[in-house]
Parts: sequence; structure tokens; C-alpha cells
Amino acid sequence: MKAVRYWSANNARWLRRVYQSLETVLVALHPLLKRLGYQRLDRSFAAIEKVVKGFLFDSQSCGQCTLGETGMACPMNCPKTLRNGPCGGVRSNGHCEVDPDMVCVWVTSWEGSKLVGDLESTIQVIQAPVDVRLKGTSAWLRAVRKRLGLVSGDGL
Repeated sequence: MKAVRYWSANNARWLRRVYQSLETVLVALHPLLKRLGYQRLDRSFAAIEKVVKGFLFDSQSCGQCTLGETGMACPMNCPKTLRNGPCGGVRSNGHCEVDPDMVCVWVTSWEGSKLVGDLESTIQVIQAPVDVRLKGTSAWLRAVRKRLGLVSGDGL
């Protein structure tokens, strides 16, 4: 799984474009999604996200996806679940202090963000703390509603 996660960060530029395109399509589908009911669709979307994002990014399905801002690296893979940068324990080789066999999520994120080419709209964005109530829900549907101004910044 780690190999695919690293591959995704190494291909962050085009994967981010695909991710943004998907969001644009879902925003365009808002009238249909609204008619069907976001609550009713959430479980199905969350299941699809779990498979797709789980495979590509080793996503932890927090329901508050930050892949677009973190170089297509899921910060929830950090053993300490840090969402705004590395802890003070990153080893000199860039590996995690908790899991020495793993490259620090934030080293991976930095590399992915450099490939995206726009550090100001990616890794330098301060992320809100994780709301554990949203774990296992659809981040895609939440992103659509957030982009349309239908939910607050905290996702509720």
C-alpha cells in the first residue's frame, strides 16, 4: 500500500487535476444530487471513496479530505495524525520517528506539493482539526456542498 501512496504523490500534478475535475463534475451535478438527497447518497459515495482513495492514497476516510492541499498525500497516515506539518521527530533520512520504515507523510506531501507547482494553494493552507464525527462519510459530497456554500467550513 505504501508503494502506491508514494506513486500517487510522485504523480500529484495530474492526479490533482483529475481530483479537481471530479469535483467540478459533481458540482455540476448538484441539482441531481440534491434531488436524490445528499444524506441518501452519502453511504454509497463513502464506499466508493474508500475503495478508490484507499487504494491510491491509503486514505483513512476521515470525511474531510485534504489531498488537494497536501500534494495528494493523506496526512491521516501520519501515526500522530498531524494535519498541518511534521512533528519534531522526522529522522534525518526523512523517515517517521514512530514508524522508521515509513517516509514521513509530510516529506511525501512536500514532494507532491512541489510537483503540483503551487505551494501557496497546497501545503501552506492551514487545515482545520479533524472532526471525528465525519469519519467514514463522503468527503466528495461535502466538498461539493462546501464549494456551493451549503455547509460551513467545519463540514457540518
